[in-house]
Amino acid sequence: MSTQANPVTLPLSQFSPKHFLLTVVDGVATVTLNRPERKNPLTFESYRELTDFFRACAMDEEVKTLVVTGAGGNFSSGGDVFEIIGPLVKMDTKGLTAFTRMTGDLVKAMRACPQPVIAAVAGICAGAGAIIAMASDMRLAASGAKVAFLFNKVGLAGCDMGACAILPRIIGQSRASDLLYTGRFMSAEEGERWGFFSRIVPPDQLLSQAQQQAKEIAEGPTFANTMTKRMLAMEWAMSVEEAIEAEAVAQALCMTTADFSRAFEAFAKKAKPVFQGN
Repeated sequence: MSTQANPVTLPLSQFSPKHFLLTVVDGVATVTLNRPERKNPLTFESYRELTDFFRACAMDEEVKTLVVTGAGGNFSSGGDVFEIIGPLVKMDTKGLTAFTRMTGDLVKAMRACPQPVIAAVAGICAGAGAIIAMASDMRLAASGAKVAFLFNKVGLAGCDMGACAILPRIIGQSRASDLLYTGRFMSAEEGERWGFFSRIVPPDQLLSQAQQQAKEIAEGPTFANTMTKRMLAMEWAMSVEEAIEAEAVAQALCMTTADFSRAFEAFAKKAKPVFQGN
């Protein structure tokens, strides 16, 4: 069984997923993991398709923001025990390395796609599901949500799909170590207090609030938002001096956009700017 993801360059208007639901409304694409009877686990095929989807986002100019959620009151229980973990114990080192690189490609694709990604997390969010939430740019939680990076519960290290690089930057080294060494569940309240979640909302309002936040971002200056996401990622590896210089160049580029001129003209007229993404 091959585990190598094949890159695609289709715009989202031509993307027809088989392993998740996709809707696009007012510049907001909503991805819904859709195996509710099993708490939305991932398979080899859904890993590949999600990676292809996030790569395709770079080719789409109509979609401005993304929301990722799960069907049936849960986000995702992670890799399917029987469809992924079972086959993995029979693979050799070459096959296992191909698999772990493929799963990492999903995080790379999420971080590289130009649109901000909001995770709307309800119920169980574990394993690879927790990684998808972690790799998103923002996270909202429904009350009662629980997140676990439970890799060590199945005899694996916590260093999976970038967890040891990204999670400490979100919640701090000690708290990340707590979760990665124990594999325990982090409650929604704990996640909000630690900064993993932006806020907690009632379960019946989770998706609507996430989509509303995505819509507000989508109505902003697209090029500038893309630049913000890019710099948030790039500056992890920069000194403060390098970051300041990089931001000077990035901001100068934003000042060449028509949206920047629109904002000034609207301000002069005491009106709200209507950004057009160029």
